[in-house]
Amino acid sequence: MSSQKKMNFQIEAFKHRVVVDPKYAEKTWKILEHAIHEIYNHNASGLSFEELYRNAYNMVLHKFGEKLYSGLVSTMTSHLKDIAMSVEASQGALFLEELDRKWTEHNKALQMIRDILMYMDRTFIPSTHKTPVHELGLNLWRDNIVHTIKIQMRLKDTLLELVQRERGGDVINRGLMRNVVKMLMDLGSSVYQEDFEKPFLVVSADFYRGESQLFIESCDCGEYLKKAEKRLNEEIERVSHYMDAKSEVKITNVVEKEMIESQMNRLVQMENSGLINMLVDDKYEDLGRMYNLFRRVPNGLSLIRDVMTSHIRETGKQLVTDPERLKDPVDFVQRLLDERDKHDKIINLAFNNDKMFQNALNSSFEYFINLNTRSPEFISLFVDDKLRKGLKGVSEEDVEIVLDKVMMLFRYLQEKDIFEKYYKQHLAKRLLSNKSVSEDAERSLILKLKTECGYQFTSKLEGMFTDMKTSDDTMKGFYAAVGHELGDGPTLGVHVLTTGSWPTQSTTTCNLPSEILTVCSKFKSYYLGTHSGRRLTWQTNMGSADIKATFGRGQKHELNVSTYQMCVLMLFNSGDGLSYTEIEQATEIPSLDLKRCLQSLACAKGKNVLRKEPMSKDIGEDDTFYFNDKFASKFYKVKIGTVVAQKESEPEKQETRQRVEEDRKPQIEAAIVRIMKARRVLDHNNIVAEVTKQLQTRFLPNPVVIKKRIESLIEREFLERDKDDRKLYRYLA
Repeated sequence: MSSQKKMNFQIEAFKHRVVVDPKYAEKTWKILEHAIHEIYNHNASGLSFEELYRNAYNMVLHKFGEKLYSGLVSTMTSHLKDIAMSVEASQGALFLEELDRKWTEHNKALQMIRDILMYMDRTFIPSTHKTPVHELGLNLWRDNIVHTIKIQMRLKDTLLELVQRERGGDVINRGLMRNVVKMLMDLGSSVYQEDFEKPFLVVSADFYRGESQLFIESCDCGEYLKKAEKRLNEEIERVSHYMDAKSEVKITNVVEKEMIESQMNRLVQMENSGLINMLVDDKYEDLGRMYNLFRRVPNGLSLIRDVMTSHIRETGKQLVTDPERLKDPVDFVQRLLDERDKHDKIINLAFNNDKMFQNALNSSFEYFINLNTRSPEFISLFVDDKLRKGLKGVSEEDVEIVLDKVMMLFRYLQEKDIFEKYYKQHLAKRLLSNKSVSEDAERSLILKLKTECGYQFTSKLEGMFTDMKTSDDTMKGFYAAVGHELGDGPTLGVHVLTTGSWPTQSTTTCNLPSEILTVCSKFKSYYLGTHSGRRLTWQTNMGSADIKATFGRGQKHELNVSTYQMCVLMLFNSGDGLSYTEIEQATEIPSLDLKRCLQSLACAKGKNVLRKEPMSKDIGEDDTFYFNDKFASKFYKVKIGTVVAQKESEPEKQETRQRVEEDRKPQIEAAIVRIMKARRVLDHNNIVAEVTKQLQTRFLPNPVVIKKRIESLIEREFLERDKDDRKLYRYLA
């Protein structure tokens, strides 16, 4: 294979100079100028764009770019001046149409010119920092058309007038509006803002200021809000159709300021239709509208919250301090729950479940529930009523709903320990009289209380259930062991209660009938024989009995009575008429309990197995009682309840309060010792604050009581005062 020879090439310059025609630039420009005229005159179809492009290319290449550029400016300017005269001459509604048509034509022409001069646009213009062709075309349109004296004001006034007509209900050509406004936007944001947006916002503010005054004088609150909402939505829609999206915030701010912010106090307070009327009448739609509009303005929602809070507090205060309402505790609590449900529904449906309003509702309820010192007792009575009969036949889900509502009210209580005291008493009565509709519901509520307040709060309540279960097992054991010895005697059912778990009771024992005493002593022997080191005390005031009675004409009934009532009725087996004093001596039942007992046996209509002389509603110490032979009832089993006040009497209330105060002392002392043990040295105010913080889940301790407990701890040498600062305490190990 033969090797190839290397070939060297050399490029040399032309030996002769290329002579350019001295009139080349002028001739070429004339061709291009003619082409621009033809484009503006809609005769571009006959032009060769390739040839025109090459001419423009050559002019730039031969350093005639400046001539080309300045020629372009002057040619376009002269055409635009003619266009301006044509636009100015158009009459009425044709003005915008002519402007829009000429703008569209100018844009098309500009596109063609830019294509022809593309080489200049890419090389000459960047190197000389001149304005690119397209932008130049827009600037020339702005200066020669839009910003001429005759067109500028007329354009602004025409656009604003069309907006105003549309607000008045007229139908306008939105497409034309969009095109013209878009033209202003294309000419630059400053042109759009100065020539349209700013005057539009000023005129709009004046319009809505006047309209809001007109509406506020002639409409109620609900109607006004509907109109304001409608106007706001119209403006948002208007922007979406023919304005810059950035204008939405600005125009909605104008509507909000003039129609909502400036009138919101008057709207909220409006007589017969303002916020309070809406709350009272459950106007969810109007409230929702108010919420959605007011949330758009500063302090709008705070205003609604404050007015709502003061209304709820005032309503709640009237409810908890109305003497009529306090007569029925169950109705009292039900009304609280109804009030809570009502406002919960409003917050949920109208206020978008806003936390601000939920917190306001909670603080309002906490405020007025604690205005009534009997609220803990009444809530416990409500629970008692529900768990005795109110929840009978109710589904598990509905039971849970009721219990959750009770827990909600419980959380508002500042004195939870008082609720615990009453709840324990009521639970004890339910368990001992076997009157609870559902053990599951009882345990569910205790579990909720445990979750809310901790194990310590419910340990004794749980102990009560344990005792009831243990007692059942004990009775089975008792009858298995000694049942054969009892013969036909009375059947005994005993609940053995742990002293610490159950409410403290006075240990006044009445004289039981001899038949009962025999069985009781056998049970006592059996129980103490199986449990060493224990002591039994009979709580006769807490028991019940079923006794069979035969009345006139041999009519037989089974009477369900309390232990006290049984003791009284058994006396009538051996005597027909007995005085109050004889009964009192024979039974040794405490006077107050005996009067209640006799009242229920002799004065209750349809339950009067005894009759008394003289006949009256109240029991007197001179009364005499007789067995009522004529007693009749359509039922075989007759339950005779003891006449008992549903609420505590004033002395009982004072006694309960005293017991609670006594129970609080060790809790306050324990908290003080815990705090001082951790801090070693602390001043008085900080101790009070820390103790309050620690105990507020159970009750709000009184600073005076805290001071007394500190004094007591100093006496017992748990703490000492600082020698120099009397308000400073030290912990003594």
